[in-house]
This record gives sequence, C-alpha cells and structure tokens, in this order.
Amino acid sequence: MANTAKTAIVTGASRGIGAGLVEAFVQRGYNVVANSRNITKTDPFAASANLALVDGDIGDRSTAAKIVDTAVSKFGRIDVLINNAGVFIPKPFTEYTAEDFDTLVSTTLAGFLYVSQLTVKQMSQQKSGSIINISTSLVDQPIAGVGAAVQIMLKGALNAVTRALAIEYAKEGIRVNTIAPGVINTPMHKPETHEFLKGLNPAGRMGEVQEIVDAALFLTDATFTTGEILHVDGGAHAGRW
Repeated sequence: MANTAKTAIVTGASRGIGAGLVEAFVQRGYNVVANSRNITKTDPFAASANLALVDGDIGDRSTAAKIVDTAVSKFGRIDVLINNAGVFIPKPFTEYTAEDFDTLVSTTLAGFLYVSQLTVKQMSQQKSGSIINISTSLVDQPIAGVGAAVQIMLKGALNAVTRALAIEYAKEGIRVNTIAPGVINTPMHKPETHEFLKGLNPAGRMGEVQEIVDAALFLTDATFTTGEILHVDGGAHAGRW
C-alpha cells in the first residue's frame, strides 16, 4: 500500500523546540525528516519507520539537498517545512566579529534559503504545502540591555521574506508563516539566567517548548493563513510594560 501520510521537515531538530516539533508531528502520524549537524549520534527519538535523520550543516546547500531528497525518496512528498535551526549570539553591536556574522548568516539565512528553495519546488509540483520559519519577537520589540542587533537584523529578514513568499506562492497553494518566540525554556538558557529572563515580557515567565509546538500545529492547520508573523512571547511585542 502506498504511503499516504503527510511529511514534515524540521531543521535544528536535536533538542529544544526542534525536538518538540519532531515528536509532535510523529505523534500526529506524519512522516518526519529531522536534521541537525550530528543528529544520528545524539538521536533523542524513539526508533520509527516514519522518522528519518539527516546529519549536516543546514548552511551547506548539499545538506539541504540531502534533506529534501530523503523526504521525497523515502516518503514521497513534503507537506510542512519548519526552518527552526538557529544560533543565538547576543553581544553589543560593536563587538560582533566577522566570524559571528558568518555563523549567523550561514545558519539563519543560508539555512533558510537552500532548503526552502528545494522544498518550494517540490510543493509547487504538489500544489500545496506549509513553510514555517522561527524568528524572534526581538525583531519587533528590542529590549534595552539585551544586545542582539546583528541577530535581530538577520531574523528580521525572515519576517520580510515570509510576506514576500506568501504573496508569490499563494496561488500555488503554498503558505508561508513565521513564529516569533520570546524567551523559551530550552537548554539554550542556563538555569541561573531564568529569573532574569522571566522579566523580559509582561507575562513574567518563560515560554515552554510546547507553546511553540502548539503555534506550529495551528499554522499547519490554518489553511487560510499565510504571510503571518505569529508572536508567542508573553506579550513582549506589544510594547512597554
């Protein structure tokens, strides 16, 4: 019998938000292709015929090709792409180095571009698909004392391209949306920083991985929603508090 299940791709999938997304889509009955640099070594998931792991730097076009080829050859289609891979390099603007910039561009922009281009080609053949990018609420609401200007500059590009692609591919049935999280409780944040981080939004707490997962599932199901920047940040984007 042909495999008729839908297929999702998740980048940056080895822990935190990415791992939560992989588990949620598998539980929904999706086939999932999960990527991170060394995901076959760190493999945090239960073995499943519906799960394929692809190692590699998402900023490398050959990794993107391998991810998309795996999805199509193993599962036959791509219904959802979640561009979750990212790095966080907070520092004062004048202290960013060329190496910092290259790292951020490679992961945030090249990582988005290569896999999204190849995915859109496949989705165009299907005349359907959903792409979800993971940005940050700092794009719309920078916070005094949290220096991250270069990071914000590049994540802001994801917000902009979300709207552009939503318009470009709407008639082909491809939707493009972005989730803009606030501070989420993941291994990225050391426990000793949590009390400070809780104060960076009016809700006064950190977000949880499941809350980002819920937002991604909503956007996956929301078939009349495209070009949306969905803030999941405890209200931080709304203004001063």
